[in-house]
Amino acid sequence: MLVRLDGQVAIITGGVSGIGEATARLFIEEGANVIIADVNNPKGEELANELGDRATYVYTDVTEEEEVKQLINQTVEKFGKLDILFNNAGVGPVMDTAEMNDDQWNRVIEVNLNGVFYGTKHAVSHFREKGSGVIINTASMLGHVGQSQTAAYSASKAGVVNLTRATALEYAKYNVRVNAVCPGYVKTPLMEQLEEGDIEELAQVTPLGRLGKAEEVAKAVLFLATDDSSFITGTSLIVDGGYTAK
Repeated sequence: MLVRLDGQVAIITGGVSGIGEATARLFIEEGANVIIADVNNPKGEELANELGDRATYVYTDVTEEEEVKQLINQTVEKFGKLDILFNNAGVGPVMDTAEMNDDQWNRVIEVNLNGVFYGTKHAVSHFREKGSGVIINTASMLGHVGQSQTAAYSASKAGVVNLTRATALEYAKYNVRVNAVCPGYVKTPLMEQLEEGDIEELAQVTPLGRLGKAEEVAKAVLFLATDDSSFITGTSLIVDGGYTAK
C-alpha cells in the first residue's frame, strides 16, 4: 500500500477533535509523525497514546504567539525538520451580531485568524531555510458566503482565505505551498451547539442532502499535504457538499 507521508513531520492545531482529530488519524495511517496541538490535556494525551509512538500531544494555545513559536521550534528540535503545518484550531459561536460584545468578537478573531497568522509566521521561518514546506489552513465556506448570526466567524474565515492567498504568493519562491480547506456543514463538536432540528435543516439545504464527515475533510487536507497537489498554492478547496455552488 502506498504510504504518502512516510517519514514526514506534521503539526495539527486543534488536533484533539473534529477535523483535526480525523486528520491526525489519517496522517498517522499515511506514515507521518504527528504533533497534536490543542488545549485539551486529558483528551490530547489519550488520543496520542491511542495513535501510538508517532503521535505526540503538546498543549498549545494558538492565541499566544510564544506558545506557537515554541511548538514549532520544539518540533524542529525533536525531529530535525517540519514538513506540514495544519492551522486548524477554531471556534464558532452562533449569535446575534448586535448582542456580541468585544470579548466574544476578539476571541473568535484571536483563535481563528491570529492563530493562523502565528503558525504561518513561525513555520515559514523554518521552511525558508529548508527550501520547502506545506501550510494548510482551515477556513470555511463561510469565508466565501455569508450567513446570519456568524459575523465574527465569517469575518475570521474570510481573513484566513485571503491570508492564505497573500502568504502563498510571498513564500512561493521558497517552494512553500500555502492552501486552505473550506468545509461546509460537517459533523464536528461545533455542530453540537445547535438544536437537532437546526442540524437537520442544514443537511436539507446542502445539495448532497447530508452533513459532511470530518474524515471527508481530512482526505482533502491529505491531498493538499502531498505531492498530489504539488502545483497548487494559494487556493481554497471548498468541501461543502455543493452548498456554495448554488
